[in-house]
Amino acid sequence: MSRQQTVLVVDDDKSIVDLMRDFLENDGFRVLTANGAAEALAKFQEASVHCLILDIMMPGQDGFELCRRIRATSEVPILFLSARDDDVHKIRGLGIGGDDYIVKTASPSEIVARVKAVLRRAAAPSMNAAPRMLNYGRLKLDFSTRDVLVDGEQVSLTPKEYDLLRLLSEHPNQVFTYEQLLGRFWEGVGDKHTVRVHMARLREKIELDPDQPRYLANVWGIGYRFEGKPV
Repeated sequence: MSRQQTVLVVDDDKSIVDLMRDFLENDGFRVLTANGAAEALAKFQEASVHCLILDIMMPGQDGFELCRRIRATSEVPILFLSARDDDVHKIRGLGIGGDDYIVKTASPSEIVARVKAVLRRAAAPSMNAAPRMLNYGRLKLDFSTRDVLVDGEQVSLTPKEYDLLRLLSEHPNQVFTYEQLLGRFWEGVGDKHTVRVHMARLREKIELDPDQPRYLANVWGIGYRFEGKPV
């Protein structure tokens, strides 16, 4: 890495924290740790944190609530860490703003790869040096600043939401399958529910009526496409 990036690991299990620190430090990351939400918030506010790994089940305030509090002020990448590999936890975590979900039994290489993947997406520069914008009427995307405007108002998206919207909007009316989206944005790990949760969040943020979307169309059983023609 050209500059050291900081990962904040939050878990009340010291053995897990120590393992995560070893995995990440061995790959060149600076690692901060916290054993609960209060300590995590304090460190997040004090330091320049590039990514968070949050345990879900913690005494007091759990990882879901901590994610909500952080999402109120920041779009920093957040990965959930859990001993449970079930759809309910995954969908809830992604639905409140998480960028990925890691099971505690994952290998060190997978954990590091997932952290690197969300950091790449968050830091991805504009593809062109010159300012570039797509105008779909009430929806506008400025790739030079990563701004998304709906009816002239800026909309706050997570890095993964932005990347999904950018890909689809740059290829209007092209169908992207669930498998293509999972491979591109989730390293091929996950299922249709993962994609659906993120698309549902995007619809809530950019569509006038999320239940009858103007832009983000579902192709039943296959995937999604962006409907429209740039102005």
